[in-house]
Amino acid sequence: IPKKLVSSVSGCADDALAGLVSCNPGLRLLRGHRVILRNDLPALRGRVALLSGGGSGHEPAHAGYVGQGMLTGAVAGAVFTSPSVGSVLAAIRAVAHAGAAGILLIVKNYTGDRLNFGMALERARSEGTDVRMVVVGDDCAFAAPGKAGRRGICGTVLIHKVAGALAEAGAGLDEIVEKVTAASQAMGSLGLSLSPCSIPGSKPSFQLAEDEMELGLGIHGEAGVRRMKVLPADEAVEVMLEHMTDPSSASHLSLTPGCSVVLMVNNLGGLSCLELGIVAGAAVRCLESRGIRIARALVGSFMTALEMAGVSLTLMVVDEELLRLIDAKTTAMAWPNIPTGPATTRREEVPAPLDVPGKPLDEAGTGSEPESLSMAPFPSGMSPLPWECVFSAGPGAAWVEQVLERVCSTLLDIQDKLNQLDREAGDGDCGHTHARAAQAIRGWMHSRPPPAAPSQLLSSLADLLLEKMGGSSGVLYGLFLTAAARSLRGRSDPSAWADAVDSGIDAMRRWGGCSQPGHSCFFSQLDSLCAAAQALHSLRIPGADPLQVLEAAVQSAEAAAEATRHMEAAAGRASYIRSSRLEHPDPGAVAVAAVLGAVLG
Repeated sequence: IPKKLVSSVSGCADDALAGLVSCNPGLRLLRGHRVILRNDLPALRGRVALLSGGGSGHEPAHAGYVGQGMLTGAVAGAVFTSPSVGSVLAAIRAVAHAGAAGILLIVKNYTGDRLNFGMALERARSEGTDVRMVVVGDDCAFAAPGKAGRRGICGTVLIHKVAGALAEAGAGLDEIVEKVTAASQAMGSLGLSLSPCSIPGSKPSFQLAEDEMELGLGIHGEAGVRRMKVLPADEAVEVMLEHMTDPSSASHLSLTPGCSVVLMVNNLGGLSCLELGIVAGAAVRCLESRGIRIARALVGSFMTALEMAGVSLTLMVVDEELLRLIDAKTTAMAWPNIPTGPATTRREEVPAPLDVPGKPLDEAGTGSEPESLSMAPFPSGMSPLPWECVFSAGPGAAWVEQVLERVCSTLLDIQDKLNQLDREAGDGDCGHTHARAAQAIRGWMHSRPPPAAPSQLLSSLADLLLEKMGGSSGVLYGLFLTAAARSLRGRSDPSAWADAVDSGIDAMRRWGGCSQPGHSCFFSQLDSLCAAAQALHSLRIPGADPLQVLEAAVQSAEAAAEATRHMEAAAGRASYIRSSRLEHPDPGAVAVAAVLGAVLG
């Protein structure tokens, strides 16, 4: 049975309503009933009152739409259970007693809701109350809906809004019934789910395979019309819109090029906001490609199915009058503060400011940028060290590409290893982050020859990683390379590299919040770099063998990376886990050691 954050299974519906009222001064509970009412009932005198409701578990529907300009009250049942006749009748009596000039019940087309609201209506009429009922059926799932008709789903919220704006403007009951009936007939909705939902205390209502999605299911987990393999968001949206507008279906919504619609992209409960935004963008693109104008777009959680990971699309064909009603003000807490303008993918982008030209590198420091790095000669018969040769003129530029390609290949090869290590103490994306860096460097090399001058090369790499790598790692590498590049300006002696590494480490410490190695700071690049830096200090010794120094630096970095398995995380995401002592090498330290090893070749 899935976990739920409730105080009790039996009281969850009552607790949710109590929480809603306690946080909203404009709402009141009707004593003895699961009924939410506006707190300004006396203002109803002479106006039409609007009541709706249904089972709990669809929050914010329906209680979230109680307020001026929308519903007068909402009646809730237990989770996925129609409210009782007694509670519906009590709500009708409460608003009638306040002097309402007629009452409209807005009901989703489900058998239980129709029966219970219908029975309450009959009893209220027998008491002399003027009550009408509009049943909303906006589901486009079934080609032949059958005797029960189309199910009422998220489009019901738009009917709340249209009816509420009319009532607030003083429209009579007959006019409201006529206009919301017409609006509901120009509306269609369809759901798509990646997962089931579960009533508190119960098992999931159905099962979906890991690679499946279900089209056309109801808001209680009722079966849809088709199961299919999981599709990319844009393809899934295209399938939904094709199904909703298929003329061969009796429940289709007719859309003609040039018509205007209100689009509602509804989270069924468990979809991330990131996914919802992707679906919304895809829906706008698909509709625009069909020549449809999206007069307004509402994106959010409007009518859910508990924790179901899914989405529904609702389209209402609108004219200027309907659009004014949609735009009318309301105090209902769940209605979004949407801008009064169309949705489109064709908005002009704001041009990015051009980079401010910096001081030329050859004007900084004590001299011009060296064309090559002068190092001690290599022993006879030994190949020149790649990281030395890359900074020489002419053929050295080819060495730059060879070394960078070796670094990129190494990072891509260890991507899965880094992700696995990161899952032990982080969010499992360290390999992905470093792979993005490798792919960005490769693309950069293919687009232009990398600069051979050391300071220019490191500065260019810093800019590239800051833009493309992402995460804390991208910033830290950018800090390191920027500071190292500054240290190399006008320098051509071997000790310049030791100074450059020290400068980069100082920048990481300053801005990364890490005063010393030995703390797992943002994947702990610092630990491997500090160990390597200690070895590179030997470059300041006259006559030092650069190859031996770099080999020692790589070995020190590898040893430091291995030592992080016994380290306690003091910063970064790893510091927030229950046990911040790592049991595996830190992926950031491993990545730095691997990069240094690739440079050595």
